[in-house]
Amino acid sequence: MSKQLVARANLLVFGVLIGFLVLMGALTWDGFSAARDARQWTEHTYQVLSNLRELGMTVRDAETGERGFLLTGDDAYLAPYEAALGGISVLQGELQRLTADNPAQQDRLLGLAPVVQRRLQQLAQTIQLRRDSGLEAATGLLGSNAGRATMQQIESTLATMTAEEQSLLARRQDAAENRSDRVRQLAFGGAACAILALIWAARLLNQAWARSNDAEANQRALAGRLRTSLDSLSQGVAVFGPAFRLRHWNECFQILLGLPPALVRVETPYAAFVEFTGGGDRGDFLETEDQLRHGQQKTNEPIVYERVHADGRLLEIRRTPTPDDGFVLTISDMTKRAQSEAVLRESQKMQAIGQLTGGIAHDFNNLLTVIMGNLELARARLQPQDPIVAQIDRSLWAAQRGGTLTSQLLAFARKQPLAPAPIDLSSSLPELVPLLRRTLGETIEVRFVDSAGLWPAMADPAQLESAVLNLALNARDAMPGGGRLTIELANKVLDEDYARYHADVAAGDYVMVAVSDTGHGMTPEVAARVFEPFFTTKTEGRGTGLGLAMVFGFVKQSGGHVKVYSEPGQGTSVKIYLPRAIGGQVPNMQRSGTPAELPRGSATILLVEDEAAVREIAVAILRNLGYRVLEAQDGDEALRVFGAHAAEVELLLTDVVLPGKVRGRELGERITAVRPQVKVLYMSGYTENSIVHHGRLDDGVQLLGKPFKREQLARKVAEVLGVTKADAAANVVDIREARRE
Repeated sequence: MSKQLVARANLLVFGVLIGFLVLMGALTWDGFSAARDARQWTEHTYQVLSNLRELGMTVRDAETGERGFLLTGDDAYLAPYEAALGGISVLQGELQRLTADNPAQQDRLLGLAPVVQRRLQQLAQTIQLRRDSGLEAATGLLGSNAGRATMQQIESTLATMTAEEQSLLARRQDAAENRSDRVRQLAFGGAACAILALIWAARLLNQAWARSNDAEANQRALAGRLRTSLDSLSQGVAVFGPAFRLRHWNECFQILLGLPPALVRVETPYAAFVEFTGGGDRGDFLETEDQLRHGQQKTNEPIVYERVHADGRLLEIRRTPTPDDGFVLTISDMTKRAQSEAVLRESQKMQAIGQLTGGIAHDFNNLLTVIMGNLELARARLQPQDPIVAQIDRSLWAAQRGGTLTSQLLAFARKQPLAPAPIDLSSSLPELVPLLRRTLGETIEVRFVDSAGLWPAMADPAQLESAVLNLALNARDAMPGGGRLTIELANKVLDEDYARYHADVAAGDYVMVAVSDTGHGMTPEVAARVFEPFFTTKTEGRGTGLGLAMVFGFVKQSGGHVKVYSEPGQGTSVKIYLPRAIGGQVPNMQRSGTPAELPRGSATILLVEDEAAVREIAVAILRNLGYRVLEAQDGDEALRVFGAHAAEVELLLTDVVLPGKVRGRELGERITAVRPQVKVLYMSGYTENSIVHHGRLDDGVQLLGKPFKREQLARKVAEVLGVTKADAAANVVDIREARRE
């Protein structure tokens, strides 16, 4: 091996020297050629510039001689003029020869020749006029400025040609300089390559001598490379010999197992690591030596198992046998993978529930809309004291409860359309406290803890109030004998360290809403499942298991985070982290009571609904409120109806999901393109991506969710049509009066 290295080094040196000499000779020849070319072109350019200057001076000399003759009438002053007549032609010919390689300059010379000739003719005409008619006639011709314009044209052309030649000179000089730089760089590069090659040859020679004379040094270098390779791994690696004693390891092995430096030494027995990592009640963390001996496999397949470290990290331990009856222990931190798998499982669960919910939500909410609409119309025609009214109210409550269940399922599956806006929780949540006190009863004390300088939160206000109310109702059920409910607000910063252990959290600024109770609390097993849909600890018939699932879905869809802290007998605290709103204006939210009057109107509404029963009840409600209603069962029919009544329609009320090619969103866009004044209100029990993207309603989209009550339909239509408070006061229908109709 050493002889081969020496021969290779000699061949390399010889080849480098020959190559370097050839390169230097080629570069020297190229340098001489470049210098000669640069000198010739420089001389050529200076000749052109000189002739251009001389041509300009000759024309000016001719003009000077003409001026002297005009003033004195003495023919002696015409000597420069007469000399210029012959010199100009010579100079033009010389310039034609010198610029034969430059088409642009040739074109300029061709254009310059008639201009110069015209100027000479002007000078000759002036001279002749001075001889024939005297000074005044000649000066009169000069006053026409024709000669000045011609002279300016000559000077402009000469200046352009001069600039062109100077530019050419500069470029040629730059090219020559660049060529010289390249030659120098090649020379330096060749020298550097030669030096490197010589150094490499010397290295080969040194390696040959080192390999032949110092095998021990080679072994030390090999061990150093092995150590570097092991330390560069993100996994912990330890190599144990046939006697189960430590031979090699990397730094990550010590870090992952939390081993003290004194323990990690060569020849440390494997049993010492088993004892250190498994002490106490935790049991054996690593396999024991007996397990290693009795579990030896002849197939040399690795043994893989997982353990949870004392600090909560999930570690995968792989034991791989080696040919010398030892083994390699590889430890991998699988915490992030486990978190990612949990997030994936949660996402798959969301997708399955979303598909199930979306499949039934549209049709189910249509049925509920028909039921609620007919019940409300029937109740409006009865006297309040009629016993059937109570039965209708109970039926309405049941229908509304069905709609709430569908809405909660959609919220958990993150399919509920949100309209997020900056919220000042310090001013909005206190208005919810009186309602909570009435709802929870006198045995439960409600406390509200605000925080100074609270950031605005970005969320859907209605969904947030519903989430807080759900948490409060769950807290009430956890305190059957009474207790204390605390709603606390605070600014929180979830840093990268927190996000590292919570895969679904993005580090950043959040506004925390904590709802805490002093109830019976939950075990860790129950707390781990508390957000699962249909999971409930309440007795049968007292809960659906969707309240906390709705809270979870709303928070996740809002880009937030929710965390449950609970201990049996100590109570529960649910902390909602909502994203901080940046740069948005916080609206002033005012809670108002529900009036008993509904706004009426006389506008023409085009109602598009494929379900005949839903269409029938919606038409009945709107006509009862005074509106003129045009009906259509799909998008194509709606376009035909609109075409016949385009000037009359003021509002398009359409379902999002329509049969045929024209869907609800496309129908709205096509109608507003024809008549932009038409307002559009969508209605749906399950929103598609046509009006909802990333869980949020598109800007400017108005949506009425199904199932809807008569009051909701009336107020939403009035809102979209832009009915003012004064209009609403003048055009209202009393619910009690409507019942007598």
